[in-house]
Amino acid sequence: MSSALRYHEIGHVKSIRGCIAIVEGMHSCVNGQLVTIGVSTQATIVGFNQEEAYALVLKENEHIKTGDEVRASLEPFNVPVGDKFIGRIVDALCEPQDSLGPIEAAAHNPIFPVAPKILDRQPLKLPLETGTKVLDTMIPIGLGQRQLILGNKATGKTTFITDVVLNQRDTDVICIYCAIGKARSQIARVVQLFQDHGAFDYSLIVSAPSSASAGQMYLAPYVACSLGEYWRDQGKHVFIGFDDFTKHAWAYREISLLLGRAPGRDSYPGDIFYLHSKMIERACYLSEEKGAGSMTFFPIVEILEGDLTAFVPSNLVSMTDGQIYLDSQLFGEGQRPALDLGLSVSRVGSKVQWPIIKKLGGPLRLEYLQYRELKRISQLTTTGQTDEQVERLRNGEILTKLLRQYKDSPVKLEALAMILYAYHRKYLQRLTLEEVDEFQDNIYDYAKKSSPEALELLRERKNLDDEIEGLLNTLLEGYVKSFEARRPDEGGDAYGDNVLDGIGRDVLTEAQKRKETVKK
Repeated sequence: MSSALRYHEIGHVKSIRGCIAIVEGMHSCVNGQLVTIGVSTQATIVGFNQEEAYALVLKENEHIKTGDEVRASLEPFNVPVGDKFIGRIVDALCEPQDSLGPIEAAAHNPIFPVAPKILDRQPLKLPLETGTKVLDTMIPIGLGQRQLILGNKATGKTTFITDVVLNQRDTDVICIYCAIGKARSQIARVVQLFQDHGAFDYSLIVSAPSSASAGQMYLAPYVACSLGEYWRDQGKHVFIGFDDFTKHAWAYREISLLLGRAPGRDSYPGDIFYLHSKMIERACYLSEEKGAGSMTFFPIVEILEGDLTAFVPSNLVSMTDGQIYLDSQLFGEGQRPALDLGLSVSRVGSKVQWPIIKKLGGPLRLEYLQYRELKRISQLTTTGQTDEQVERLRNGEILTKLLRQYKDSPVKLEALAMILYAYHRKYLQRLTLEEVDEFQDNIYDYAKKSSPEALELLRERKNLDDEIEGLLNTLLEGYVKSFEARRPDEGGDAYGDNVLDGIGRDVLTEAQKRKETVKK
């Protein structure tokens, strides 16, 4: 009976420098190789010279001391993957962290594979239904896209990712939330949110909290990509949200300084650009010959005082397909999400949008920006407004309502199409601002009961034709009349006198203002 020949190399710990073990006696090691220090401490090779090798400690199961034996084999550093990981919470080594027992692996994927070649990809053509109205209308996201999220601390960045995950319940998209350097309490809130909405049926969480080692924070996003590639290579669609790359860059900067690499701009090593670009390029939409699977990335970067020119943000802007910029001032004004339409863009464009949303929502970005400028001017001037300005300010208030969205409340594309059509055909202009909120909240349920065929045709055709237009007109006319029927006769228009007298101010009552400024 013969056994396979296995190669092992033995070294010893020369010294310890934080999370880096300096090893001597390993002359055949390679970058990314998995090694074992002592009895069971796991580490990976992250650098070497002729005399020494540098091992990044991933999981310190026992205290490391000088002279400990270091064992390495020719086996590559792979992580277990498979369908059993859906619904679970794992760390950067794919070990369970949810007390639900071990996870059965279907295969093992490398952590640092080569990104798919250009000829193995195809142009993006299918939309990712984010459930965020302002994104689906003005900044469309396609399956396989890399969309950066930028913003100061506490501006609602994580909510963009969680809303996308919650909106995939009725789709075939598998979601991965990768937490890097987050507090355990923050991760616990995301876990609770997923449990409350049943999102764990199609999602999993890769967790490297702030208490984890720098090695685990460094590896976490790569492991998330490896897990996603298992389903992508099967022809499925995968969404990964990285929260956030700022903490990942901090972890790598710490590792690099311990390795003695020369710091560059903002004290980051020069290869931080290569580090992120190699990972970002793993997002793609594979060709039909490769199974037509996709991976979509939403990396988050936390910036300081709105500085977009810092080293890591400017790097990531250059390697992604667009960015979402969240403005602290808009957040303070109660705009949710606090998205700056002047600085946010999707380079994929409207080719992945539903044609009906593209047609109805195309002019809204310019209209909204013009409204904000007109409102700013109207607040500074003491002269009265013309009838045209009053009408534009009136429409702008309604449009602002349409772009606002409460936390954890994704909106389906069918509902968005009906809302945009109602705005385009002046149905919403017959309602008060308070009624516009109620209209948006209940239009989908109203359509399911009164005209389900309209929803089916919208999902099937995704375009505006005579049949769909007739169904929408009948549906919206009946719904708007239900508002008008229960409204007391005030002897004026739907807006009342407050809007005409103080058009440059917010017309909501104090109670409604508090409702609008609920933190997202």
